[in-house]
Amino acid sequence: MRRRRQKLPSEPVELKISRLSHDGRGIADIKGKIAFVAGALAGERVSAKFTGKHSQYDELRVEKVLDAAPERREPPCSWANICGGCSMQHMSLEAQLALKQQTLFDQLEHAAKIAGYERLPPIRAVGYSYRRKARLAVRYVHKKEDTLVGFREKESSFIADMQSCLVLEHDVSVLISPLRKLISGLYSRTTIPQIEVAVGERMSADLYSEDQMDIHKTPTGICQVALVVRHLEALPDEDQQQLLQFADDHGLELYLQPKGPDSVHKVWPRDGAVRLHYYLPEFSLKMAFHPTDFTQVNASINRMMISAAVKMLDLQPEDRVLDLYCGLGNFTLPIARHCAEVTGVEGSQEMVLRGSENAILNQIGNAKFYAADLSADLSKQAWAQTRYTKVLLDPPRSGAFEMIQQIANSGAEKIVYISCNPATLARDAAALVSQGYTLTKAGIMDMFPNTSHVESIAEFVRDTKKSRTANARIF
Repeated sequence: MRRRRQKLPSEPVELKISRLSHDGRGIADIKGKIAFVAGALAGERVSAKFTGKHSQYDELRVEKVLDAAPERREPPCSWANICGGCSMQHMSLEAQLALKQQTLFDQLEHAAKIAGYERLPPIRAVGYSYRRKARLAVRYVHKKEDTLVGFREKESSFIADMQSCLVLEHDVSVLISPLRKLISGLYSRTTIPQIEVAVGERMSADLYSEDQMDIHKTPTGICQVALVVRHLEALPDEDQQQLLQFADDHGLELYLQPKGPDSVHKVWPRDGAVRLHYYLPEFSLKMAFHPTDFTQVNASINRMMISAAVKMLDLQPEDRVLDLYCGLGNFTLPIARHCAEVTGVEGSQEMVLRGSENAILNQIGNAKFYAADLSADLSKQAWAQTRYTKVLLDPPRSGAFEMIQQIANSGAEKIVYISCNPATLARDAAALVSQGYTLTKAGIMDMFPNTSHVESIAEFVRDTKKSRTANARIF
């Protein structure tokens, strides 16, 4: 029998917030039971309403701040209090960084039992107009005779009624209102559930003078904006023409997706080119990608992150480097500029092809790409027979635990680990330490300002006295 959902108290409660959780929610006590309070800051007294009750904890959301913390600010976005795209706009950017740093350091200290490493200053850029990849939900509302385009509301499946977005790249943000009007006028307005957004660059930002652009933001006019419109039913000719005209008027690249991911196809411009590009000026690289490919959402942080990783690796002309979870070569090709050889390995065959394509595009001959299941035994793979001196890891949120033993067996003198989840980084760090590596440096990179997402970078150096496989072949 299905369990009946517990009815929530309707009246707000007054709470004193003692501290913050790692995801940025306030923590309070309700009659001995822990309470997580969204929108609250440490030290505040707030009035909050219940959004969920569980056996071990309760969840609430701030209704009114009675005594504000010094780090509280008025959210700069008009829709911050309802939109689920951001969770920390009520907190100063400095306070956000401090919380993310503490989250990383706490995980390394308490979960991995590691201390004594260098705590790096945060890698940061601007807090707005940074997001270059997004999936925007779409819904036509009959009662309002209007279309909603944007992110979901907080703790809800409803779409926020928003006209713009401060975290999206500016050239995308200004499209939200026109898109609402466009879709409202289509016959297919009720069968378009999603628009995927991808942003590239028409040319390298370093070609612009300082008075034309902020160093952390691509100036309006050089962005390559692509929209992938998901539609559940065939589009009438009239709707297709309106979409094409909209793309032409706004200088967009338009793709349609009638079914699954494999059905995505470009319809405008009709030039046959199905690639966007971003640039890595420090390494003289032009990177091609399909709008549905995984790419880093924050171009400024991505450039700084790559630079930091290459510097940490301390690459020498004789180095042979292994780049695991390499994607389209975001780290692989910059590394190739500074070493004898680099091998990129990725689970997706499509991304391996993209990496090879980018190597050819940039006339790089010392980078090779291979597809492999990075949760399996790779000892029999041909590329695994090489002894690599250094390793770079950029795994998904689940981490790289299955790879740790195999990497440790390589005898690689240095490992640089890029992480999007402090918990799995801590777990994998403990495993690397147990295999004879020392964590020497770690710090955060603010890839997603105004959210609780924590991106980090860590350096591990092999302790030759502890390592039992100093001269072993990898895997």
